[in-house]
Amino acid sequence: MAITAEGSNIIIRNSADQILLFLRDDKPDIPCPGMWALLGGYREPGETPLENVIREISEEIGVELDPATVEHHCTRERHWGLLEHTFKTQMDLDLDSVTLTEGQRLGWFTEADVAAIVLGFEENEMLAAYFQQTRGQQQPVA
Repeated sequence: MAITAEGSNIIIRNSADQILLFLRDDKPDIPCPGMWALLGGYREPGETPLENVIREISEEIGVELDPATVEHHCTRERHWGLLEHTFKTQMDLDLDSVTLTEGQRLGWFTEADVAAIVLGFEENEMLAAYFQQTRGQQQPVA
């Protein structure tokens, strides 16, 4: 399928080796309703993929990411026509102090937690590869 849209998402990993996911709204008119997924969204005209993910995180949870702490992880062409840029960063967030503006709730998930559920946007395979690549490579948390 031809690429018709572009977006970015992010793997936020904490010092407990968990990643941050959000439970999408359970609305029939959105993709992957009621499923856990990475935070992110569509790129606006003129934005770089990095600017896209920084804006999305600011809008969705009110957290201002330092671009110097965000690394590109992978870019994938999705079968539904999306060019998806995935970034990664290290950060401990107190979820009780974060204001979620989209979705139902946030949660921290271990590798085993992620493997036990079906994620939205077919993110399981990519996250399994991420955990395998980063196993034992815990970085300092911002």
